Amino acid sequence: MQIFDTLNHYFSFGFVRYALIAGVLIALCSSLLGVTLVLKRFSFIGDGLSHVAFGAMAIAAVLSITNNMLVILPITVISAVLLLMGGENRKIKGDASVAMISVGSLAIGYLLMNIFSKSANISGDVCSTLFGSTSILTLSIFDVWLCVILSVVVVAVFILFYNKIFAVTFDEGFARATGIKASAYNLLIAVIIAVIIVLAMNLVGSLLISALVIFPALSAMRVFKNFRSVTICSAVFSVVCSVLGIMISVLFGTPVGSTIVAVDIVGFLLFYLIGAIKK
Repeated sequence: MQIFDTLNHYFSFGFVRYALIAGVLIALCSSLLGVTLVLKRFSFIGDGLSHVAFGAMAIAAVLSITNNMLVILPITVISAVLLLMGGENRKIKGDASVAMISVGSLAIGYLLMNIFSKSANISGDVCSTLFGSTSILTLSIFDVWLCVILSVVVVAVFILFYNKIFAVTFDEGFARATGIKASAYNLLIAVIIAVIIVLAMNLVGSLLISALVIFPALSAMRVFKNFRSVTICSAVFSVVCSVLGIMISVLFGTPVGSTIVAVDIVGFLLFYLIGAIKK
């Protein structure tokens, strides 16, 4: 068929294969922690950290740092810690601290890009950063290896501390009573999410990152009720949607990030219908 011939032609190029590898790994990591974030009502943290990552990327661009990961990753991780501390501080509630850090980072990032930008197409640069554009198709071999290494770390940490994350997710008070250091594991979750946010910026852009975290988890919850089943289904759902989104984007020339999110939405509607039929 012509579609398969076209796909075979495109996948003969290295940059398309790099995009597919990175897309699958990012989707997998996002879905694993997505279930925990949704159940703990931490979904807004992903959105807040994505804005922080945008501000960090602007700083890296102003300082002419070639490898912007060296700036984005530490700043986003530090912000994740601050957001968690803000959520536990009675003087500054969790949602208020997220609003302060995320909106402030977004505004400062855009301001810096306008004042110090050396590019003639500021609007294009901002749009590409916010919505992903085709940046996933310009990944270098270094970016792919960095994505592989960080993804392996995220998956290993999730599997290693699965029982503790499960306990903290469902009943934090009971987990504390049994001796589990809930604050430490909440901090671990926040740091992992920060890493995932940084990885996902190249795939869907800073404004659409939350979709990779939320849609797979919510879709799986329409059909399954067991935590492990939901997590596995969420991972499979996210990877399949990511692959389909990248293929559609390559075939029809649509923005990668927006296409993946659109496929996620269609998948969510399908799972919602399946859940309604099961009931």
